[in-house]
Amino acid sequence: MRKSKQSLLSFVTAATMIVWAFILAIFVSTQAQESKLINLAQGPVVGYKGDDADVFSFYGIPYATAPKGREKFKGPLPGPVWTEPLEAVDEQIICPQHASEIYFPGITATEDCLVANVFIPDTAEKNLPVLVHIHGGGFLIGFGNWEKPKQFVESKKVVAVTFNYRLGPHGFLCMGTEDVPGNAGIKDQVAALRWVKANIANFGGNPDDVTIAGCSAGGVSVDLLMLSNTTKGLFNKVIGQSGANIASFGVQVDPIENAKFYAEKINYQGDDFDSLEEFYKSISFEQLLSYSLLANRDHAVKVSPCVERDLGIERFLEDGPTNIIKSGNYVRYPMIYGFTDMEGLFRIGEFEQWKNDMNENFTQFVPADLQFESAEEKEKIAIQIKQFYFGDKAVGDETVLQYVDFLSDVIFIYPMQKAVTLQVESGNNEIYLQVYNFTDENTPYVPYTKERGANHCDQLYAVFDHDYNTLTPEYIEMKEKMREIWFDFMKTGNPTPEWSSLPKWEPARADRAPCMNFGRTIQLSGTFIKERTDFWENIYNKYHRQPVAPYRY
Repeated sequence: MRKSKQSLLSFVTAATMIVWAFILAIFVSTQAQESKLINLAQGPVVGYKGDDADVFSFYGIPYATAPKGREKFKGPLPGPVWTEPLEAVDEQIICPQHASEIYFPGITATEDCLVANVFIPDTAEKNLPVLVHIHGGGFLIGFGNWEKPKQFVESKKVVAVTFNYRLGPHGFLCMGTEDVPGNAGIKDQVAALRWVKANIANFGGNPDDVTIAGCSAGGVSVDLLMLSNTTKGLFNKVIGQSGANIASFGVQVDPIENAKFYAEKINYQGDDFDSLEEFYKSISFEQLLSYSLLANRDHAVKVSPCVERDLGIERFLEDGPTNIIKSGNYVRYPMIYGFTDMEGLFRIGEFEQWKNDMNENFTQFVPADLQFESAEEKEKIAIQIKQFYFGDKAVGDETVLQYVDFLSDVIFIYPMQKAVTLQVESGNNEIYLQVYNFTDENTPYVPYTKERGANHCDQLYAVFDHDYNTLTPEYIEMKEKMREIWFDFMKTGNPTPEWSSLPKWEPARADRAPCMNFGRTIQLSGTFIKERTDFWENIYNKYHRQPVAPYRY
């Protein structure tokens, strides 16, 4: 009996020691991470310095509140307040989105997703330039921590902010009603910028020196933010990458037609406007996000920013981007505006299916923002486009590079080139045009070829974080140069000021020249792919369909 008691006592003692050792390990680990306390108007927040960079990271700070229930499509509400220090350590907050369990396994989406992440260098310097990065993902997927700027911030030259915004139909359903006015997701972006304006000085940033940057849908976003009356005074420089506000996926051409199209895909059975709105307001998130819109053949996103109806409330976008630029009724900002040479590689996964579909019916690949008087006229233009890119050959393994060129041009390069012309003609003489075409031995070959090219948003990845152990010396050198350009641009509004080690970069003219090429060497050249751009210019001049505000039917 005594032996049993001694054994039990020994077991309890050992278990107690293990528990205390575990607690002590957690305590030591926490203490090993250097922390920083920042007092905000909402309440105090605590961020930590990790082992991967000499940077304090603050994750998951609520900058606004997303409305819920039947009001879930409205603009953002003010953020919460708190009294106890908020441990800003949650890196895995994402907004509801289609197939999040596939794209971001292990992360559970939540409606309470409007959070900002702030990265500050370990320095006593104050009033540093601020980078606010807007993530891409076609307005359908993604989150603020998708790409991180820690290595960029580690320079001790800047403060950086990333954030989430509502996505898909949750963020961009646009019906022009009080409960579904449209643009909820991009109004979240405005709320985030207002939060930065009010709070970034507490983190050592200059609220009057903010550069907004983004690629793909993030590029479209920054391009639209500069046109909106709601953003005046919130930033003073723009870095727009691989996405234009006049692109076919930039602004919805017909929001109500898109709302009807999407509703039918998720089992809507009604036939009038009121029942359509009620359907969207009452369904679950599971049903709302049950259909994928990621690979539309007409190159549009059925739920993206829209021109809003005047409902007597603040509107983000009051007219189509082309009309706003031509009117001159917007603030001009210094801009780095760029694309890659093979943007269309982001659709290489669809090649095996799409090559057959293109040969059978190329009409379905005509951009959604073109309109025609008849189906015959649309077919005629489709044949003309196919002939221009593929000649008399079929779309297939031998013409995969032409497939890439077609998608590069129609979705990204032509709209960005056209936007440069429009802006310069409207008086913006500080647009620095860029094509990124760097490749190295780690760059995969285009299928069925021995050719390499820069994929969609590769220029952004060259600036943001990487494991340097996986990189070639050539790519590391390119990353250093790209970051130098961003640093100098954020500081001066000029990517190559007088002290720059890089070639002098002159702003673009209306003919879209000069253009700075970022390849194995960095050099200034003339107009990029002029013949291909002129081809699309002729088509859009005749058939362009301007976006309209939502209407009742």
